[in-house]
Amino acid sequence: MSSSTLINPDARGWTHAGSRAKTEGTVLAFHETLPDYNKTPLHPLPAVARELGLGHVLVKDESDRFGLPAFKILGASWAVYRAVGWHLGIPVAEGQIPIAELGLKARRAGLEIVTATEGNCGRAVARMAKYMGIDARVWVPAFMPEETRELIRSEDAEVIVVDGSYDDLIPIVSEEAEDKDTILVLDVSFEGYSDIPKYFVQGYGTMLAEADRQVLEATGQKPATHAFVPCGAGSIAEAVTAHYKAPGREARATIIAVEPTSAASLQASMKAGHSVSVQTGETIMNGMNCGTLSTTAWPVLQSGIDASITVSDVEVHAAVQELKSAKILAGPCGAAALAALRRACAEVKEDTDLNGDSVVVLYCTEGPRDYPVPR
Repeated sequence: MSSSTLINPDARGWTHAGSRAKTEGTVLAFHETLPDYNKTPLHPLPAVARELGLGHVLVKDESDRFGLPAFKILGASWAVYRAVGWHLGIPVAEGQIPIAELGLKARRAGLEIVTATEGNCGRAVARMAKYMGIDARVWVPAFMPEETRELIRSEDAEVIVVDGSYDDLIPIVSEEAEDKDTILVLDVSFEGYSDIPKYFVQGYGTMLAEADRQVLEATGQKPATHAFVPCGAGSIAEAVTAHYKAPGREARATIIAVEPTSAASLQASMKAGHSVSVQTGETIMNGMNCGTLSTTAWPVLQSGIDASITVSDVEVHAAVQELKSAKILAGPCGAAALAALRRACAEVKEDTDLNGDSVVVLYCTEGPRDYPVPR
């Protein structure tokens, strides 16, 4: 086993404390009311399964969700909706108020949304604000490509560029949100800020509920045994872990989280036994380039992640090309799960119970985009 892999044997018998079934049903019904709702596809990779000696390898393709090239809109839409309802004192936990009606009340109250992003999440927050007719301001790091900034502006949001990393943006945007008519919407939690990130995690339940049904259809009623998921600040990895290890769930799955070698805060934290921040470096996996885990995600990941794997830009670029040859168009963050599967089969196949009976789901969280080809 190399330094890029870490096994967490205690996770095998761990069960998440909260039931997710009712919430997932409520959130799915909410998402179905939004413009451009679509169920994303699950693609089989039979050649990869044969090569690696696995039963099934399936890709949950989030490259086109509500017309956006990533899964983030699932969490952002529910988080913005819940945050606006709470700010206005209107109960919306059951998704019972149409977004047009809630948006009208928000505009009359002069509400504004602020957020910080490295790309997909900020655009998703801006899209939901646009759906509701609410102004949005998005803080971004200076290294973000101008093309990405323009995509955020295309959602009618104001973009503010700041020197520094994503972590450097958090205190800036938090101060901006001190105005009584301004709502801070982030998918990462920290001291004193935890409710809205939880709504992001709940929002991702739609993807997981869809995947459960699709996996059974694709395999002749065999449930997933393994899930590979990218980990940046940790919200999507938290959602996947809590879903597959929910109380009362018969078909539990082994969860493998993947991070860039240059931003492996989860693996560093698991080795330390407590959440630690790491200095990040450059990577083509922009949306996973996070040096600090969400405070609400960490306890779930520490207890429930079965294995942590880090992958290089070179490995991920190869996975992008491999998926493209299978007619699946993914960006680096989206292809990271396939890169991690290959590394797992090479280094920890027995430790993670990957075998001919395995039903592996790869969460491809990002569609294609331009990036510098690593050498």
